Amino acid sequence: LAACYRLVDMHGWSDFFGTHISLRVPGTEHFLLNPFGMLFDEITASSLIKVDHAGNIVGESDYPINPAGFTIHSAVHMASDRFNAVLHTHTRAGNAVACMKEGLLPNNQKALTMLGFVAYHDYESIALNHDERERIVNDLGDNRVLILRNHGLLTVGESIGEAFMWMARMEMACQYQVDILSCGREIQEVSEQSQRLVIEQSRKIFGDNGPVRYGPQWQAMVRKLEREASTDWRI
Repeated sequence: LAACYRLVDMHGWSDFFGTHISLRVPGTEHFLLNPFGMLFDEITASSLIKVDHAGNIVGESDYPINPAGFTIHSAVHMASDRFNAVLHTHTRAGNAVACMKEGLLPNNQKALTMLGFVAYHDYESIALNHDERERIVNDLGDNRVLILRNHGLLTVGESIGEAFMWMARMEMACQYQVDILSCGREIQEVSEQSQRLVIEQSRKIFGDNGPVRYGPQWQAMVRKLEREASTDWRI
């Protein structure tokens, strides 16, 4: 989880203290969140805060947690014993797509590979109302990506590596869409037949039994972090 925070910062997806990533503590109802007030490039394994489903900090910390972060992440952790990791961002491209009425458009291959895993949740307010948790979970369903309209992106996974790779693919799809729409040129449309084919292919590739879920890719990203940054996140 600490490595994921560092990688999110390395890729420019962090929003000062405004976003969050969580991971369930195996065999418990607790999960780990970032200290509210530490930048993502400062986070280490020992600085992560353990919380319960009521939002209580388990143990000691000099920092609080982000209450909106607790609402969003606890929604998933409380509802599913499968999705152990939740990643939420406020990136420029992710927010741009989240604010578009059409959402993610099927005009490029990266987007088409994601569309079979994407759901939407309408904006309500800053996520402080715990009643919203049920609606978040219902909208997410069995998908891996939730576009929080007018807000940002959220991905889930059985592991932190899976949640990270879903976000990496989704963020790239959003960046492509923003770039394509900014050109002011006629867009070459993808036929509905090809759209359906690529979505089905992607379910086989990235789905539960697919050959490209996250494993080797996540391990490569951790190696990249250690080469280009440091290993102090392990402390």
